[in-house]
Amino acid sequence: MFFGIQSSGVDWLVVGLGNPGDQYENTRHNVGFLVADELGERQHKAIQRLKYKALTAVMELGGCKALVMKPVTYMNLSGEAVRAAAQFYKIPPERVLVISDDVSLPVGRLRVRKSGSAGGHNGLKSIIGQLGSDQFPRLKVGVGEKPHPDYDLADWVLGRFQGEDKKAIDAAVQRAADAVECVLAKGIPEAMNRYNSK
Repeated sequence: MFFGIQSSGVDWLVVGLGNPGDQYENTRHNVGFLVADELGERQHKAIQRLKYKALTAVMELGGCKALVMKPVTYMNLSGEAVRAAAQFYKIPPERVLVISDDVSLPVGRLRVRKSGSAGGHNGLKSIIGQLGSDQFPRLKVGVGEKPHPDYDLADWVLGRFQGEDKKAIDAAVQRAADAVECVLAKGIPEAMNRYNSK
């Protein structure tokens, strides 16, 4: 039984969070998809195989075999896709790297975390619920705070980057893809040292 898992097995799940559909493309909430796509472009691999309620592709990242996923469940059910893939490949939470947007970080700032709460993020909340653990690493990409307290958070995260913010996020997506490779190749502490600074 084991030999089958070894040959087609993967060492990591790399999960870019976002919402499927043209109306959500390039929105703040879809930064995880942008980073996943950047990883795919670097390897000339389209993330388009539909498995585990996600668009997927197997890639070599940081010397490891990773299943890169873009859940198609919509954000608040992302955990269903992650759990299905994690169960199939027998991947423990500490090797599930989740890439998400973060409204508490300035635009373009990255933060690598070993684990933690959902922090109000519905995608992370769903994954924690489905895995039964918050002990999975995550890479947060800052999308900036909403412009004023009365502004609807949903409208903010489903809005698109403009002007200088667009430039900052384009650069951040490149650095975030580098950070993913660093996590897999060198571990969380090294990635935190390199990418959590201003």
